[in-house]
Amino acid sequence: MATAHTINALRAAARPLTGGERDYDALLDLVGDARFVLLGEATHGTHEFYAERARITRRLIEDKGFHAVAVEADWPDAYRVNRYVRGRGDDRDANEALSGFKRFPNWMWRNTDVAAFVTWLHHRNARAAHRPVGFYGLDLYSMFTSIEEVLRYLDEVDPQAARQARERYACFDHYHEDSQHYGYTASLDLSASCEEGVIEQLRQLQQRAADYMYRDGDEEAYFYAQQNARLVKNAEEYYRTMFRGRVSSWNLRDSHMAETLDALAHHLSKDGEPAKIVVWEHNSHIGDARATEMGEMGEWNVGELARKEYDGQTRLIGFSTFDGFVTAASEWDAPAEHKRVRPGMQGSYEELLHETGLPRFLLPLRDGASDSAVRQTMLERRLERAIGVIYLPRTERRSHYFAAEMARQFDAVIHIDHTTAVRPLDAGGGWHAEEPPETYPTGI
Repeated sequence: MATAHTINALRAAARPLTGGERDYDALLDLVGDARFVLLGEATHGTHEFYAERARITRRLIEDKGFHAVAVEADWPDAYRVNRYVRGRGDDRDANEALSGFKRFPNWMWRNTDVAAFVTWLHHRNARAAHRPVGFYGLDLYSMFTSIEEVLRYLDEVDPQAARQARERYACFDHYHEDSQHYGYTASLDLSASCEEGVIEQLRQLQQRAADYMYRDGDEEAYFYAQQNARLVKNAEEYYRTMFRGRVSSWNLRDSHMAETLDALAHHLSKDGEPAKIVVWEHNSHIGDARATEMGEMGEWNVGELARKEYDGQTRLIGFSTFDGFVTAASEWDAPAEHKRVRPGMQGSYEELLHETGLPRFLLPLRDGASDSAVRQTMLERRLERAIGVIYLPRTERRSHYFAAEMARQFDAVIHIDHTTAVRPLDAGGGWHAEEPPETYPTGI
């Protein structure tokens, strides 16, 4: 338990969130002229995290002129949404635009909150006088889909190069679109690595950039294809590395996401105006890894890499909850469930923020933007919870907590004391709208 003095200081520094239009004035002041605002989430299945990120993002677009939203999602699936929100493609509504998200865990992006934001962005772009705001994916799990997209592009602009690309990518053919099977056999030298072919394919695509854009006249189509080719190269290495240990594969994945963010920033910067991008990812990706025990084990992440690459131009905003409900699975590739989130553990940041008694608030943590006593409290090493797409309450301490110094990890944190589960567009039989019983998950 924190002292009464500490709790009073936290309560005084907190900026309550009431649902009003001016809720995030303090956050926009904290953003200032920064070009990159990374918005986290403490779980991958909480309604309030999605809803508040959408509220913040709308203000960043309307008040600060941000140009794009980049999310923890696969490049081809998110790019279909990008076409829709920019008035291109054949999708009639947000539900159709999000239908490319088929891979587990599709509820991360096929949910009612994302659909509402995508609908808003589509209408906003339709009435905007300036260039439309895009929607992009940063992740690298779509290796086989990205191969298909590279081939589709080359079939249109350079059929001979498409035949060469098919020969290079044929190395993957007998894995039947099973990326992990490829990674397992290649890492153990049970089959030939496809590394050389994917590197050569990306190199050739980049060498012919000017020619392709001259022939096709579509810089955007080339950029999309090039990013798919880069994804294939990085995903091949990722899957080959994932069986060697968590740290190396984690670092490859976050390096790819940071590299994609950098490529987007260059691509979207026009006429001397640097691009400004909002990022939606889990806290574990956007909080500075150097302030966590994972960083001490050698992991880095997007937040750390962005701070290093864009020093002073990046703001990292974390999210936190004490208890409530979440959409999550019990194991990989299992159905989504509506699960009860246990109260934050004793000695955790979740418990500390809960003790303020405030239901929702923003707490500035950046040096110079927060009370010194509050910042010192939030620099103390404490437990912090991270729930991904799998939630295992019975092993919560081991499965979901790590040590961190929150004021180094984030520039601000948004705490929502009691949260509810995100609602999937395709709920399936494992997800029920009614609340789980109080005895869940122990069954006692």
